[in-house]
Amino acid sequence: MVFARQLVFLILSITLSTLASAGYPSLRDSHDAALQARLEAALAQLHLDEAVARNTLGLSLVDITDLSRPRLASVNGDQMMYAASLPKIAILLGAFARIEAGEIQYDDETRDTLERMIRQSSNQAATDMLHQVGMGYLAKLLQSERYRLYDSAHNGGLWVGKEYGKGAARKRDPLHRLSHGATALQVARFYYLLETGRLVSADASRQMKEILGHPAIHHKFVKGLEATRPEAKIYRKSGSWRQWHSDSAIVEHDGRRYIAVALTEDAHGGQLLSELIVALDDIIFQQPVQLAGLRDRVR
Repeated sequence: MVFARQLVFLILSITLSTLASAGYPSLRDSHDAALQARLEAALAQLHLDEAVARNTLGLSLVDITDLSRPRLASVNGDQMMYAASLPKIAILLGAFARIEAGEIQYDDETRDTLERMIRQSSNQAATDMLHQVGMGYLAKLLQSERYRLYDSAHNGGLWVGKEYGKGAARKRDPLHRLSHGATALQVARFYYLLETGRLVSADASRQMKEILGHPAIHHKFVKGLEATRPEAKIYRKSGSWRQWHSDSAIVEHDGRRYIAVALTEDAHGGQLLSELIVALDDIIFQQPVQLAGLRDRVR
């Protein structure tokens, strides 16, 4: 009986996924040469082309103002990097997959745990939810044909292989042996699937996006946009540990909407990301890139 119910749910999920995919292109097939040229020129201006060459910066920028015609620019998009708390978005996906299957109850306690995991980046909340989702279940979900958010054909992607906090990694990623990893392009795919209602279901995608809103930690992308584009709405998840800093977001303002993802290995990565997001915003709005303090500091 249990197997039959799981089989029905799997068939229904695949069917809904196929229907939802109609009309939306693959993000990998949506490269935009003009946007790419602007991105590379901006990175050169900001003296970040050296970080790109060293593979210590991975970045994906996607204009999704028209969801049916995304425009992608990326550097080191498939570079797998340690991403600290950013892959908590994968746990969010796993939780809603379990909720949709009736295996986790979506009550006030669950909602609170998910909000603390994302908005405050609570390690305890992330660990509690990972235990409910199951590390093995999550690994299979991320590698599933439906999502392919971790894809060996593209050097990996989103991965959660240990609890957040002390303790050994129990399930490192197959290719790079990272405990918490990501690639910029796979994270961008996560947000594009979310924005087009294809993570679990349209309703689940909407609720996940709400949880990603109202960030409680005002640094990196949030700091940069609050200082220069206070009208912007941002739905995000970031991560930091030692020299690894990352941020990822859907940004909306003044009639435009875009996805920005950056993964860095840089001792000053937090400040770098605060200034970088302003340059990425300028690119989307086709404004001259504001160099801020990056030109003087980054070498």
